[in-house]
Amino acid sequence: MAIRVCVAGATGWAGAAVTRQILASDDFTLTGAVARKQVESDIGEALGLAPAGVRIAGSVDGALQAPTDVLIEYTRHDTVKAHTLAALASGVRVVIGSSGLTAADYDEINQVATQQGLGVIAAGNFSITAALAKHFALIAARYTSSWELIDYASDRKSDAPSGTVRELAEELAHVARPQIAVPLAQTFGAPAARGATIEGAQVHSVRLPGYTISFEALFGLPDERLTIRHDSGSGAAPYVAGTLLAIREVMRTTGLVRGLDRLMFAS
Repeated sequence: MAIRVCVAGATGWAGAAVTRQILASDDFTLTGAVARKQVESDIGEALGLAPAGVRIAGSVDGALQAPTDVLIEYTRHDTVKAHTLAALASGVRVVIGSSGLTAADYDEINQVATQQGLGVIAAGNFSITAALAKHFALIAARYTSSWELIDYASDRKSDAPSGTVRELAEELAHVARPQIAVPLAQTFGAPAARGATIEGAQVHSVRLPGYTISFEALFGLPDERLTIRHDSGSGAAPYVAGTLLAIREVMRTTGLVRGLDRLMFAS
């Protein structure tokens, strides 16, 4: 049977691309759509398509009045946690594509999902090639002693670092902690220029016009260095395939799984 899906952020940059694909697929049925604008409009017409028979709701609680299997979360950093917990309380699984959650937030979500016997899959980036870059970075951390992370995004992105790089920093910490030759407290000049420390790694966020979403993992050894970089273009198409994969996988998941790479390299 088709998986019943509600998309929060259905008219947004990534959410709209995912919603269009769900409407075009036989594997999924769109049962709800949430957006801040065009409330009560037909989601199909709002996206420039034929009428879909689904009205845009102004809240997740309202959209989940229709029977739903999975909530897709592509909203904002300040709403994603509340939406996720509300969905779990309603017996609905969740796929999180929004950024801004901390490790503590994910610990709480994992606890609630496990208690409910439901699944949550979260990824800072649902791009297949971004998941490959993360996978390669985790391998590199086994063989190098020092690394730092840089994330690039539009100047309109309010959260820093990106969910992609926060996820990577936290996952790298499970492999090892990078060595820092000069303790940060001994930095002369402006210590903040060394970036923010996330799970032992120095992270630097660049916010400028002209960027969409990019990140670099820089690894160093004496007399050599390795750069693993991922760049996204201006469109949201790269995130669709990974999101659809997560929708399918979350139906047989209990608790939290973080990272698209965990689904791609499960074996």
